[in-house]
Amino acid sequence: VVSTQSTGQTFQHYFKQINLRTMLRRISSPAVSIGRAAVSTSAVPRTKYGGKTTVTLIPGDGVGPELAESVTTIFKEMAVPVEFEKIELNREQMKDEGSFDYAIKSLKRNGVGLKGVINRSADFRHHNLEFRGGLDVYANVVRCMSFEGIQTHHTGIDLIAIRENTEGEYSSLEHESVSGVVESLKIITQEKSMRIAKFAFDYAREHNRKKVTCIHKANIMKLSDGLFKACCKEVSEDYPMIEYEEQIVDNTCQQLVINPQQFDVMVMPNLYGNLVSNLAAGLVGGAGVVPSKSYGENIAVFEPGARHTWMEMKGMYVANPAAMVLSSAFMLKHLQLHEAGDLLIKAVKNVINRREVQTRDLGGSSTTPEMTRAFLNELDTLYKNQ
Repeated sequence: VVSTQSTGQTFQHYFKQINLRTMLRRISSPAVSIGRAAVSTSAVPRTKYGGKTTVTLIPGDGVGPELAESVTTIFKEMAVPVEFEKIELNREQMKDEGSFDYAIKSLKRNGVGLKGVINRSADFRHHNLEFRGGLDVYANVVRCMSFEGIQTHHTGIDLIAIRENTEGEYSSLEHESVSGVVESLKIITQEKSMRIAKFAFDYAREHNRKKVTCIHKANIMKLSDGLFKACCKEVSEDYPMIEYEEQIVDNTCQQLVINPQQFDVMVMPNLYGNLVSNLAAGLVGGAGVVPSKSYGENIAVFEPGARHTWMEMKGMYVANPAAMVLSSAFMLKHLQLHEAGDLLIKAVKNVINRREVQTRDLGGSSTTPEMTRAFLNELDTLYKNQ
């Protein structure tokens, strides 16, 4: 039970018991068969004990523990066959190399993780980058889609931003060569560019997407971005059924603001992916409603798509849990618990679209527990109406 400092009440007070266990034991059977997912994602090894899949849970910094509490509460009520191995790892604990190494070992052992955002430490180490490098989760997938219940300038947005996660400007290779002069190295390799390009086209094919757009700045960075663009072009020739186009990143930002509906799947190097996914998140309602997932060859990590810790809101229980809950729903689908994942996604969408329960970012005053309770009530309604 976690106290809500803003209301003096507890999670236990907010969550009424609902009868979902019987239904979800039936629909959550891991015996459901699916075809081979894009880019070997179905080959992820999963640790199972007593019929449950073990998932590494790292709540992270800021509002992360509150959002993680929302997910664990929902999973408990849904009775999905998932057991969380919770690892308390935040900015301060990351100073302990043993804690970081243990988290990496847990993720490698379990093959699947649900993660909050970890703040950069005082020594300027960026621990989210260290996670991606240590696990080689090279492909970050952010889905930005419009919600009927969120009033935005544009409607009908449903785009996928796929970002190379391990190199580019985020290689953490920079130094001060002489006083007052800093050099930062941007690393682009053919091997990793081909890998992310193939991932993007495989993802588009597996999810019935029609177009892939390569985002670059090859007009200025002719060698690095030129190599990335050339790799995407080469891979595109193996997918004649998918339309391929290229776009310079600054034009992409303008086009996202003017006509975001033109985009389907977008693939890009690390820095551009950060910028584009955050811009796209703003178009559909903000960081609180955008989920993401990152894939390596033998691992998948799910986390909010816009990576903000909201340290100033820590302990207030006012953050929107939708992005974290949606990420966990996509995790269920990754674990072949498709019906449970789809039901949870539908519940979140229905609550947001109905606009009766809204957190601050959506223009309301509801708390994190109240939003979570609304998701649970909607799950109950969906089951009763089946």
